[in-house]
Amino acid sequence: MTQLLGRYSGAYASIQFRALRQFFKWRAAEEESPDPMARLRAPKVTVTAVPVFTSVELSDLDKACQGRSFAARRDAAIIAVFTATGIRYHPADPARTDLDLHAREIRIRGKGGTARTVKIGHQAARSLDRYLRARARHSQAHRPQLWLGAGNRGPLTATGIYQLVARRGRQCGVRVYPHRFRHHFSHTWLDRGGAERDLMELNGWTSPQMLTRYGASARGARARRSYDRIMDDTT
Repeated sequence: MTQLLGRYSGAYASIQFRALRQFFKWRAAEEESPDPMARLRAPKVTVTAVPVFTSVELSDLDKACQGRSFAARRDAAIIAVFTATGIRYHPADPARTDLDLHAREIRIRGKGGTARTVKIGHQAARSLDRYLRARARHSQAHRPQLWLGAGNRGPLTATGIYQLVARRGRQCGVRVYPHRFRHHFSHTWLDRGGAERDLMELNGWTSPQMLTRYGASARGARARRSYDRIMDDTT
């Protein structure tokens, strides 16, 4: 645990601790031997607020993807979908269409493997429409996967998507990675008065604890804006 805490986050060390504790608990019962973790305390997990994007940063990312090339259309669509949903994109079923532009919906498979449907905004739908028209001319257009590689290469992997998002960020001087969009989406939803239960549904959360984790970003700013809305009696 000491070694893990020296190299990784408290949250990661805590996950490993719980897994080991379950194993040694089983081993103690199975072999009637002492449980070496019986009196150990789990590592303390400190919630670190991930900074949300500023409007300038989002604008810079949008400008970095401007153009009519296949890569520009694709990257603009990927970033637009991340901004609109905060999802980890995994198609629910790669063998069929999981995107409905008319309804502005994407059917995805969440972290636990459960399929759900999320909405996207008009801007994301417009970016996707432009990408799909460029994709139709791709030599791998017959492939069921949505995101294809530039230069007529095959479907992008999760690592490939991560790399292209980070590359666009470096291009415009914005520190960006896909998971940051998840924090930004959650903050934006709560900041605009969205219901917590609806956010849990959209993000595929089953535990309210995730609201605390992802709602930590810019919580103070939301509280101050709420004060002005609730307590300001100048009008």
